[in-house]
Amino acid sequence: MTDFKDRERAEEAKFALDEDTAFRVAARRNRLLGEWAAGEMNLTPEETDAYRKAVVQADFEEAGDEDVIRKLLGDLTAAGCDISEADIRTKLEEKAVEARRQLMGES
Repeated sequence: MTDFKDRERAEEAKFALDEDTAFRVAARRNRLLGEWAAGEMNLTPEETDAYRKAVVQADFEEAGDEDVIRKLLGDLTAAGCDISEADIRTKLEEKAVEARRQLMGES
């Protein structure tokens, strides 16, 4: 019985660690994505910092990535940038890989 409880605790700990890692990767990805979009919109360094934070905050509106994509698409379109939803989705995947590499490099 003890072996089963130990295994259960280990699985719960691994699940918690995996969830924490996924959250940190998504937050870093969104920050990197915000920085990219700010560059496309030619924002100042101060505006870029605020925009990165706004993109991270946008991810808390609903589950999944659609809220972030919708924010970026709206902001980039309003700024007159010629960037499609497909471009944003591609960049989202690129930044996810970059974020994971950065976080694994810090460990």
